[in-house]
Amino acid sequence: MGGDELVWGVDSMCTVFSEHGIHIAPSTDCDHLDRGPSTRMLADAQLIDAIYMLRNRQPFMKVLGSPKTWIVLRNNGIDVARCTFERLMAQMRWHGASRKKSMRTTTPDRTHARLHPRHTIVSEMSRSTSRPAVPQDGDVGRSGRR
Repeated sequence: MGGDELVWGVDSMCTVFSEHGIHIAPSTDCDHLDRGPSTRMLADAQLIDAIYMLRNRQPFMKVLGSPKTWIVLRNNGIDVARCTFERLMAQMRWHGASRKKSMRTTTPDRTHARLHPRHTIVSEMSRSTSRPAVPQDGDVGRSGRR
């Protein structure tokens, strides 16, 4: 729906695209709506179910990361590519236990007085108007040379 409360159909959009040299058949939208889930989506759903069942059936599996869980899955007869397995583990935000502490690069100074978040610090620049901003021929620079 457009901002002016009009409903934009596929035919009108395809007409505008055709005017600009992009030819799209309106039937492609109908094909998209009628199409079911892809083969990859179905395979991913089955694999996610298998991983979920494995992680819930055996509690120690939740501490294993993707490499070892992948090996256990292959030993159980589910043959899947490792990259696919790692993609799904990341997509579901499943990960194993980590021995590392999270790296903290900075630590807050609790004694420091905090300013209001919207407070802006403006540096005041004092400039004398009697002195020209552009050096003249007779001016001496900081190095003392002319």
